[in-house]
Amino acid sequence: MNANKALWEKGDFTRLAACMRDSGAALVSTLGVTPNMHVLDLGCGDGTTAIPSAQAGAEVLGVDIASNLVAAGNARATAMGLGNIRFQEGDASALTDLADNSFDLVVSIFGAMFAPRPYDVAAEMVRVTKPGGRIVMGNWIPGDPTLIAQVLKVSASYTPPPPEGFVSPVLWGKEDEVRARFAAAGISEANVTASRELYTFRFDGAPKEFVDLFRTYYGPTMNAFEAAEKDGRADALYGELVVLFERENVSGDPERTEIPAAFLKVAVDVS
Repeated sequence: MNANKALWEKGDFTRLAACMRDSGAALVSTLGVTPNMHVLDLGCGDGTTAIPSAQAGAEVLGVDIASNLVAAGNARATAMGLGNIRFQEGDASALTDLADNSFDLVVSIFGAMFAPRPYDVAAEMVRVTKPGGRIVMGNWIPGDPTLIAQVLKVSASYTPPPPEGFVSPVLWGKEDEVRARFAAAGISEANVTASRELYTFRFDGAPKEFVDLFRTYYGPTMNAFEAAEKDGRADALYGELVVLFERENVSGDPERTEIPAAFLKVAVDVS
């Protein structure tokens, strides 16, 4: 099986996505989505940003590599009575089912950054965007002191080294890497802007319980615990994550979790 597909079909990312809904909707509100705009959401999960785009009146296609998340997205859209959105399986590195110049806006928030072959991802996003359209990405920043960058860093320290040729997904969080990838796809540097923004996770429970959610349902953390258990380090990993989550919690209530995480917001104007 495709390793990336296996990673995101592991567990149930919809459990984490439920903690991201408010920030997803807030982010979409900044993108200028209008009725009848054609929007592609890559690595869409179950619709954290795709569904708010549809609620704003756009015609939305959500594409994700994980079949369980595609099914969950379609179920959410049906339950909400949204006829202007659909979800389908696809690989951000090779959008073979999508025609050139199809979308006014291509969005990928913490999605396409995890796909292999990042230069192919950039080229595909540019290819399917209409001239005059935009691409907006949200990418976790390597080494950032806030939550998700640290979760990925800690998890990596408990897992075996990646295979030869592996390209870290968090390189999408480095502005020079982003510019190089889009330059290779024909986008001038002047048409790429980037800024550090915050995305807030909200969970109705203590930080320790939020760690349990990551341990049980988030693919990268699940893999880290499986590896740690093999050499007797699972408790150490758990303790490290609990300290991190408790430190980052800004809710003011030890029984409720609210954690901001920094990301690189990338906007690309396609001419």
